[in-house]
Amino acid sequence: MKFEELDLCDEVLEGLRAMNFTDATPVQEHAIPVILKKRDVIACAQTGTGKTAAFILPLLHNLQTDGQGQGIKAIIMAPTRELAQQIDQQMEGFSYFLPFSSVAVYGGNDSQAWDVQRRGLQKGADVVIATPGRLLQHLNLYPIDFSQVKYFILDEADRMLDMGFFDDIMQVVNRLPKERQTIMFSATMPPKIKQLAKTILREPEEIRIAISRPPESIMQTAFICHESQKAGIIKNLFSTQEPNKVILFSGSKLKVKEITKTLRHMGFSAGEMHSDLEQAQRDHVMHEFKNSRISILVATDIVSRGIDIDDITLVINYDVPREVEDYVHRIGRTARAGEEGMSITLVSEDEQFRFKQIEDFLGKDIYKIPIPVELGEGPAYEPEKHKVRASGKSGRNRKSRSRKGNGTSKGNRNKKQNDKQKNGNAAQQA
Repeated sequence: MKFEELDLCDEVLEGLRAMNFTDATPVQEHAIPVILKKRDVIACAQTGTGKTAAFILPLLHNLQTDGQGQGIKAIIMAPTRELAQQIDQQMEGFSYFLPFSSVAVYGGNDSQAWDVQRRGLQKGADVVIATPGRLLQHLNLYPIDFSQVKYFILDEADRMLDMGFFDDIMQVVNRLPKERQTIMFSATMPPKIKQLAKTILREPEEIRIAISRPPESIMQTAFICHESQKAGIIKNLFSTQEPNKVILFSGSKLKVKEITKTLRHMGFSAGEMHSDLEQAQRDHVMHEFKNSRISILVATDIVSRGIDIDDITLVINYDVPREVEDYVHRIGRTARAGEEGMSITLVSEDEQFRFKQIEDFLGKDIYKIPIPVELGEGPAYEPEKHKVRASGKSGRNRKSRSRKGNGTSKGNRNKKQNDKQKNGNAAQQA
């Protein structure tokens, strides 16, 4: 469907033409007409489907047709600084021919950035794009008028709940007018998301866009290996050819730090990206990576949903993602803008069953690269043999994440720390 066929105002369409956007993606085609009617919406769509434009475009249309007025009219909440920045950039582009102001509110900045955020909130920027924690910091320090808010949008709601933002979200919701349009976008639809939807949405329209399989332009491969062989495999991969624009994903901050140290000891130019870094540090790392002064970016999944670089040549999964969606997000960082790319997943024995679930989703076997002879033999690929252990771990993680959405107990925090320590030890041994 063409954007011209959607009932968007002339100013929004003019912005789309200026950016050479002509065809709507499936999520835009389904979501925009419903949002234009000011119905509450819960939409299940993964990153990379055009979901940001799916809520920004109708929001701008509704703001334009509502008429002018003072005060904050819309709040868009996102789980990470990177995603908030990305939404802010798209808002700036799409609203070029419209008179609306916006302010991005996220942490890790200097005092000058805080002052800019404070002025935007107190003077009533039309649209506030914020991470939950940072917005609450402002709310707890001085009064902010939310009485004119008509639109409340949660992007990547599942990720926010996984990060423990349930209470923060509800604190913001309780300060908003009850008469408003609420929109939730989520890559997955677990029970906790459905429960949140029941709490804050009113008779929502549900939109489901199936998880897209990775494009054929990505050559997907894997090594079936022991955990202790993973570092050696990485070293061997780049023994004859220097790495360039490579992203290596791992599931925990502690493991990312350990892997980065290991790669640097091997002589590689590696940078780390995770939520422990200050914003200035993260911006610096991304700048160095974009300009090829860092060859390998070692990152948690925070980057799989917040990076927009077109020339990534290779994505390496140092460990198998726990969800199929995360696998798709990760490897989707390569083969962008019509280019080809490659992904490599390192699969230890305990991860075999999870990897088989990814293959089942893809509907094909991923090519298994033989382990270099000098590293010794790897384990046989017998995913069913490891099913019980994998299911047990997965169940415990889901239980832990569910508790986290409603406030994490001391016991859960201790368990989480122990899990992190185990991951760190595994990386150190590798």
